[in-house]
Amino acid sequence: MADSFSAGLWQGVSGIYAAILAHPFVTGLADGSLPRESFEFYVVQDALYLRKYARALAAVGSRAPDTAQTEMFARHAAGIVAAELSLHESLLADLGIDPATADSAEEAPTSLAYTSYLLASVTSGTYGEGVGAVLPCYWIYAEVGKHLAGRGSPDPRYQRWIDTYGAEEFGDEAREVIAVTDKLDVTPAERTRIEEHFRVTSRYEWMFWDMGYRRETWPV
Repeated sequence: MADSFSAGLWQGVSGIYAAILAHPFVTGLADGSLPRESFEFYVVQDALYLRKYARALAAVGSRAPDTAQTEMFARHAAGIVAAELSLHESLLADLGIDPATADSAEEAPTSLAYTSYLLASVTSGTYGEGVGAVLPCYWIYAEVGKHLAGRGSPDPRYQRWIDTYGAEEFGDEAREVIAVTDKLDVTPAERTRIEEHFRVTSRYEWMFWDMGYRRETWPV
């Protein structure tokens, strides 16, 4: 993988990933210091995000060059989101949040900006650009989950989150998309656009955790 396309993409966001691991939201999951209110806000926003992420995965799959890749993204859109929404439902109950209230919540500015960028990228760009845009959510969550799995958390709710994203099954799905990325046949110009999408959505991953930590609201 050292000389692969994906390795270059990951190397290009190494500073962003380091900033994610150092963010107080992520460190707070491990040591239990994350304010409960921030976690509650994040869980609701993430549930809203996943609905649009599922649409983005389906859109990428619809443009795949072969049926195997179409099936993979369709399976991920159904499987990953179903598993994660199940986690959110159990967490909502534990946190005492009414699912109806969560369903009607307004997207925070960062969440809306991220999903809008994702959907625009996967519908207006090439298949490769779509892959590049959706990959950071897979890859960064798998890496953060693996990182936190070695540390654990004293808070059972945070531990449940860590168990989900640190699971080998979640990592397997990320590796499937990484493998697809390495097989992309793209022009130099398209490769540059893929790198840009990957970098932008990686930044949005940091911003999403920061949004949750700050419980971001609209300024006006």
